[in-house]
Amino acid sequence: MASTTDFKNGFCMEYNNGLYMIVQFQHVKPGKGPAFVRTKLKNILTGKVVDHTFNSGVKIQEARIERRPHQYLYKDDMGFHFMHNDTYEQMALQSEMIENNDLLKDGQNVEIVYHAETETPLYCDLPPFVELKVIYTEPGVKGDTASSSSNKPAELETGAKINVPLFINIDDKIKIDTRDRSYSERVKE
Repeated sequence: MASTTDFKNGFCMEYNNGLYMIVQFQHVKPGKGPAFVRTKLKNILTGKVVDHTFNSGVKIQEARIERRPHQYLYKDDMGFHFMHNDTYEQMALQSEMIENNDLLKDGQNVEIVYHAETETPLYCDLPPFVELKVIYTEPGVKGDTASSSSNKPAELETGAKINVPLFINIDDKIKIDTRDRSYSERVKE
């Protein structure tokens, strides 16, 4: 059992018949009355974020989760297939368990998060940045920045579509932030 003093971002707990992760928390000590903790909790299975206030010192059932390194192999009708880096055991995950799954490239290393007590996979974490090749984008025209955003759509080697700056061309390798699907930088070869 844990209490509200153990709260930190990323802390997982069993709450309301589900697994929740703390996204944000704040200890509040008002002038009158007892202290409390305001939290934003993300349901690990559904991704829904809810606000909840805990009284200070309340006991919470902590959920033990483990991150295990895997390598992405391929996708088929069964889902996305991964191989554990140490045991070489293979497994398949459904697309709902992988946020931004269209940024996955064959051979890429990821972390799959498991519920330690039940040994069930919960979700797949992509690395913060991935490097992918642009396979199609319109050519940028010099001086074509009259619009408010100087970005253009581009299709990547995995089939993902994101917005990139005008100077990016076909066959350029770019770095993408997997958390918000944004262009980060062009990779020097």
